[in-house]
Amino acid sequence: MNKSSSNIGLFVSCLVDLTRPEVGFAAVKLLEQSGCKVTIPKQTCCGQPAYNSGCKNEAKEIAKVTIEAFQNCEAVVVPSASCAGMLKHHVKTLFEDPSDTSDKWHEKALSLSARTYELTDFLYHQKDLKQVNTEFKGKIAYHESCSARREMKLTAPLQLLNTIKDAEIIELAANEECCGFGGLFSVKFDEISNAMVETKVNHIKNANIDVLTGVDLGCLMNIGGKLAKEGHNLEVRHVAEILAD
Repeated sequence: MNKSSSNIGLFVSCLVDLTRPEVGFAAVKLLEQSGCKVTIPKQTCCGQPAYNSGCKNEAKEIAKVTIEAFQNCEAVVVPSASCAGMLKHHVKTLFEDPSDTSDKWHEKALSLSARTYELTDFLYHQKDLKQVNTEFKGKIAYHESCSARREMKLTAPLQLLNTIKDAEIIELAANEECCGFGGLFSVKFDEISNAMVETKVNHIKNANIDVLTGVDLGCLMNIGGKLAKEGHNLEVRHVAEILAD
């Protein structure tokens, strides 16, 4: 990809749009600093809640909106490993029915998949951003979400965090374990979800950190909510906010 990309579409995600728009602004700042012209097409959900609930027809209709909205973008960048995983790996499976050849939706879905990137992965590997001009005096722990680790296999978030001046990056105990969010999982299996996030929060408290960060806002809200209920005021920030200073 060229150093100066002409048209990068930002897929904001529902949670960023409705609960933490600062993440979206931080993502735009990072992309523009890397030479991108950022556009934000009219968009909706990535379709993951419907897809994970088995409502494939509904997910398919949602996916069509996204495919059309971003069809002219050189790349689709997502500040969420979970939503990026849906667009990159699962949307194309919704249109694999060989009898469904109308409007070449499978071909369009494959194109969307090939152009979709998680934000830090795009910056690090496509825009060659290997150093951020950010300072933070304190301890930062990176929560590696399931989607980041297992689905998108991201390494860029931690690599970029390690370039922050004066910051000490702390590895959490059992960092590979789920925080218990899992989207609808936390609603359908609330007791199990609560037990999982309680374990995660205990590891975080024992780490004695100043900030918790990650690439999935849903996980951060889940962990941050549990911390707040227990009376802990630890700062919880999306990695884009920290990298953008």
